[in-house]
Amino acid sequence: MKTTFEELLARDGRLVYKTKGTSMEPMLRQNRDLVVIEVPASRLKKDDVAFYRRGESYVLHRVVDVKEDRYLIRGDNTYTLENVPDRAVLGVLTGFVRKGKQHSVDEEGYRRYVRFWNAIYPLRAVCFRCKRRSVGIARKLGILPLLKKLLRRE
Repeated sequence: MKTTFEELLARDGRLVYKTKGTSMEPMLRQNRDLVVIEVPASRLKKDDVAFYRRGESYVLHRVVDVKEDRYLIRGDNTYTLENVPDRAVLGVLTGFVRKGKQHSVDEEGYRRYVRFWNAIYPLRAVCFRCKRRSVGIARKLGILPLLKKLLRRE
């Protein structure tokens, strides 16, 4: 019988696993980085990375805003907010391992990354919408395959 993340957190108070998915790029890379998740000692705060359950899936996304009984959460590489109730949150990111080196969310470099990445969110969101709109127009004009081919050339 397979042990769930909830069982591991309840037993050990800590969970270490290799990330899957691209929603937390560029900070966390799929199949490259290990994340360290711990049971939170208190409610999460803005900029914490929550580990929560969404249906049958587990998700690791950043807290954008803290409400009375829920959080507004978004992945670093996503552009939609999600309402996550307190009861869904299982843990919080306390560190990660990259290339064999352990990093803490308390490190100054990590905190600088978070401030920078959050500060440029409006610009990233505009670029994302422009790219999506451009792809839609190219698709309607029937030139999307040609554009993709041209963009792949060096």
